[in-house]
Parts: sequence; C-alpha cells; structure tokens
Amino acid sequence: MRPVYSWGRLNASPHHVISLTDPTRAARQLASGLPGAAFGMGRSYGDVCLNPDGVLWLTAGLDHLIAFDDQTGRLVCEAGVLLRDIQRLAIPRGWMLPVTPGTQLITVGGAIANDVHGKNHHVYGTFGEHVRRLTLLRTDGETIECGPLEKPDWFAATVGGLGLTGLITQVEIQLRRADGPWLDTETIPFAGLEAFCSIDDVSEANWEHTVSWIDSTSSKQRGLFMRGNPAKGGEHLAPSRQRAVPMALPVSLLHPRLMGPVNLLYYHLKKRRTGSVREHYESFFYPLDNLLDWNYLYGPKGFFQYQNVVPRAGGLDAVRAMLQEITRSGEASSLAVLKTFGNRPSVGMLSFPQPGFTLALDFPNREARTHRLLDRLDAIVREAGGRIYPAKDARMPRALFEAGYPRLQEFLKYRDPGISTGLSRRLMGS
Repeated sequence: MRPVYSWGRLNASPHHVISLTDPTRAARQLASGLPGAAFGMGRSYGDVCLNPDGVLWLTAGLDHLIAFDDQTGRLVCEAGVLLRDIQRLAIPRGWMLPVTPGTQLITVGGAIANDVHGKNHHVYGTFGEHVRRLTLLRTDGETIECGPLEKPDWFAATVGGLGLTGLITQVEIQLRRADGPWLDTETIPFAGLEAFCSIDDVSEANWEHTVSWIDSTSSKQRGLFMRGNPAKGGEHLAPSRQRAVPMALPVSLLHPRLMGPVNLLYYHLKKRRTGSVREHYESFFYPLDNLLDWNYLYGPKGFFQYQNVVPRAGGLDAVRAMLQEITRSGEASSLAVLKTFGNRPSVGMLSFPQPGFTLALDFPNREARTHRLLDRLDAIVREAGGRIYPAKDARMPRALFEAGYPRLQEFLKYRDPGISTGLSRRLMGS
C-alpha cells in the first residue's frame, strides 16, 4: 500500500499498486478478487482515477506503439502511450492528433475514458470520434473488441465511460493531416460576455481553435480571446525546455487576495502584445506542460478544478451569474477558461460535451469556504440544464450527476463489477 494523489492533490489515499507492463499477463493481474481501477498519469483532478484503500492498475507501462501507416494516418498503440509521444512521432510525418486537451502528458486510455476535448470541438468534436477500434479487458478475463461499427453499444459505453467498463489495452486511432508544427494565432482583448460571444461567433466560421482566458476577479468580465489555424511548413524544433516547481509548498501561492492584481497585470501585459503570431503547437495547446508539477503551487491542501457546460439557450446568463458569484465570494479562480462546444453529438453515453458554453475554473482548497461557493455554482448549472465534467470533479453531488447525464441508467448495464473508483462510489453507489 502506498499513498497516491490525483492532480488536484486534495488527499493522498492509500492504494495497493500493481504495474501493468505486459498485456498478455494483464488478465491475471486484474483477477485479484479485489475491485481495482486503472491509473495512467494521474492528470485527472479529482477521484475518477483513484480507488482509495483498493487496487490501482498502473497503465503507463503499456506504452508500445504497435503500427503506424504514414499513408493513411492510422495508428495502433497500447493504451498507456502518451499523447506527447504520438504528436512527436506523427507531426514530422505529416499527421497529428485531431483532438488534444490542455496537456499532452496523459495516456491514450485516459483520453478515451474521459472523452477529452480541445479548443476545436466545433470542428473535430471529442477524442472518441477519432477512435476506430479498441480492445477492452474485463476483470473476469473476457476480451471485447469494439468500435463505431463493431459492438457500438460497448464502444459508446467505454468512450467517456470513466474507466468503468473494463481496462482499455489497445487502440486504433485515425490521425488528421498536418502541414507542420506551427499555428497562425491571434489574441483579441474583450470586455464583457457579449463581446466574447461576438468574437466567438465570427471566429468559429474561420478558425479551427478558439478559447478565451477570462478574469474571474473583475466585475467587467474582461478577457483575452485566442484563436488559431494550422500553418503550412516551418522547421521542427526541439521540445521546449521544461522547468519544475521544486517541491510541494507549505502554503498556496495562489491566494484569492493575490489573484486580482495578478490577473490585472496579466491582462494588460497580454493586451499590449495582441495581434497575429506564429506559434508552435506545444506552446499553443499545452502552455502549462513546460512547468512540471505546477499543481504544487496550490500548497498542501490542493485545489479544485470545476468545469461545467451550460446550453446556449440561457447559458450566457448562467456564465454571468457564476462569475458574479465568484466575485462576491472573494474566492477568486486562479485560472478561468471560457469556450464553446459546437453542435456535434458526443460519442459516449457519459461524454461531457454538449452544445453550449463551457467554463473551467481552478480554486485553491480553502475547505468550507470553497465548498460553499461550489455548491452555489452547482445550483446555477443545474438551473441552466448543464452538467459538470467528471474528469475534473472531486465533490459533485449525486443528484446533479444524475440530472446532467440522462444516459446513466443505460450505461450502468456495461459496468465491470470488478472496477470501482472513488468517483463511482460517490456518484453511482459502488
């Protein structure tokens, strides 16, 4: 038994850890008789990847690239392969992942289990849309091959299924063409949510990637809208130098009282440098990956990430209400990201995206004060008909989960009884 954190570092629960390195032995390792859970890189913020006092199967050792066809862009790999390694293999050969989240330091299996999204949902949807086949190992030893055309019900349950239908061992992914590692980008300052919507509506017609940073400490709801398109050509540079937070800090450096001045300074510095820039994909997609262990900045109590999506009808009022609630509470979000999801149906029964506005927020854990604020945000999301992202959740009420995911009962038929997580026990009872 040893303590294991998720990325939010809210608590270090003891786990019995088993490393998976050989897919031919994995069935025996899963059949321990104790409920287990898959753990890739631990980049989920809450308890979706944890199994307190139980078994964790570490999947990072299942990291083999099996086959890549540089004519068609089809890649076959084990589920422990990192998105970073796929990008660095494929981009020099004229291909890249169609969808990537804000970090490339996650496994393929985790990307599927949480059906991750990026800045281009309106163009390419979620990660699961580009999976053509996967191999699922159940804890009773059964192996299930599934995909969009083969056992599509199992596929729909597994994509976005929070790792609860079995262990994903092997995957086939369709990559998209890429002319190089660069993007032509623009940054546009805005003041007010109506201005954000105006820029976003115009940008979605002509730009593949759209996202905005918003100052959660400002009553003006000012922000910076960033958009990008793939650029042709350009040399392939060596990866950027990474820096690390050297240790877990005894106190949080991201106290709410500091965030107002810090956000104001950030806004004005970026505002001076707005305009068109050619940017490398790693700095545009993964700005925090060059600061390893950045979660240590939140101190020993960790932090909550709270990401929600609310429908377009009435959604702007809900986003405004959440930002106003944060301002009134004094519990400033150290990072607030606002973007929109397009009108694309999600692959998975429990996939998070739906058409509308999605707001992602980071809050240092100040215990009861933070929980009270998050409860108030929950009420706004529920009233708007929205939902919370389980991959980033550590405290969502069960009633809100059930209301936000109407296919939950359908999904439960595909659960593997030998898999249990902190999240599943909290939100599904087992």
